[in-house]
This record gives sequence, C-alpha cells and structure tokens, in this order.
Amino acid sequence: MTLLRWFFVASCGLWLSACSQVPTASADAPRRIISLDYCADQYVLRFAERDDILALSYDSEADFSYLRKQAKGVAKVRPRTADVLALEPDIVVRSYGGGPGITTVLERAGVEVLQIGFPQTIDEVRGEVLRVGGELGQRQEAQELVADMDRRLAALAQSAGAPRSTLYMTPGGVTTGEGSLVHELLVTAGLTNFQDSSGWRSIPLERLAYDRPDLIAAAFFESGTAHIDTWSAARHPIAQAQLRELPVVPLDGAWTSCGAWFLLDAVEALARKTEAP
Repeated sequence: MTLLRWFFVASCGLWLSACSQVPTASADAPRRIISLDYCADQYVLRFAERDDILALSYDSEADFSYLRKQAKGVAKVRPRTADVLALEPDIVVRSYGGGPGITTVLERAGVEVLQIGFPQTIDEVRGEVLRVGGELGQRQEAQELVADMDRRLAALAQSAGAPRSTLYMTPGGVTTGEGSLVHELLVTAGLTNFQDSSGWRSIPLERLAYDRPDLIAAAFFESGTAHIDTWSAARHPIAQAQLRELPVVPLDGAWTSCGAWFLLDAVEALARKTEAP
C-alpha cells in the first residue's frame, strides 16, 4: 500500500468513526424542557420526566413553590432569552417568566412555548391541568389527577357544614373578594367571604373596627421571605387583633401561589373549619 493510499484509507476511517458518534434524534428521544417561573415549574415537575428537564426557574426551590423538594438537584436558568437559547430547548413552559415579549423571540428562534394560563375558577384549573398535562405527553396522568380532584371536591360537598364568614389575609396587608381564585376556594370550602368588594384590596380596617369575621385565612405567614413591611395594613393593631383573637386557618403560601391542582390542599384545610366551635 502506497503512502498516499494509506493516508486516504485512514482518513476515511476516522471520518466514519466521527460520524457514527454524532447523536441522532429518535422517535422516543426525551424532550428538552425549560421552565421559566415557579408556576410553570410545578407543571413541569409534575408531568415531565426528570431526565427531560433541562432547567427550572430560580424560584423552584423557594418556600412558595409547592414541589420545591422535587426541584432539588435540577439545573436553574434565568428567564433571559440568551440564557434559554444557549441550552437549546425543544419546549419552554411559562406563565409569566421572561415577560410578555419572550414568547415571540423564542418562537422566532424555532422554540415551542407552552403558555400556562391564569385560571380564576376551580373548573378552569381542571381544564388547565388537562391541557398542560396533555401537551407535556402525560394526558392519562392529567386525567387521573383531575379525577382525584373531583373525588376530593365531592367529599367536601358531602361534609360541608354551616357557612362561616372568613377573611383572607396576607403579610402584605391585602385580601380579595369575588372575582378571584381565592374567593372561589373559600366558597368551595363552604365558607363565605368577609370581603364584600370584588378584586384584590387592602384589608378593610375600617369595617374590622366594628365588624368581625368568624375566621381568618392567613396565607404566606409561614414564609421566611414574607415579612410584614412598615406600610402593610397587616401591622395595624386592628388587623393584629384579628390574628390574636379569632380562629386562624394557616394556609401554606405554596397552596395558593399558582392556579393548579394543589389548591385543593387549601380548600380542605379551610373546610375543616366550617363547623362552628
């Protein structure tokens, strides 16, 4: 074999060897998934295989993240276009992460974006679980999760006691009335909402001076990051008196931070207080 022929054969062998090591996509290859905020994190952790998750948000292990324990050990990414594209995802899941403009940029780069909605009723939560679970390839698991929600709701309806007036309160000094998902949780638990004005508002200190609810639903107070700041209505002596003197239902902030299946944990905790002492 001449030196030239040997060099040609050797070169071809090296080229074929290198080509054989290039990864090729297969029909059952894992999807490369990124989540951009803690609400999206919950759906991704619930419905995606761990090996399919490229990265979660930096809030995925925060106190208000329901599946924070499952998020441990998973890479984190900031919701910035350059950081996301550098990981070469197949799909990005978000509710608010990255701001409203990031979806357009990612889709122009050929990345699929799965947008999670902002449900305002339990029925809308059910629909979102089914839709997102299906999009992440876990349609049957999503259906089973919704069926479990329905069983829990049916059990609550059968055990409902007399309605009791309840004020939802947070360290930030806000509450909410009709038109919010929290209002839906109170009603689903068999309670009535003490806040009679719609939407998110400051705690009604003036009304609390002469009228009181039966219960306080206190959310996010357990979080080390949810401090009562100087200007919060929750610092007012009237608000503090409610927390000291009335029955309080402590709600884990992670139960109500996102519109997802775990809202039922809050509903069940509230429902246990529907019977008067």
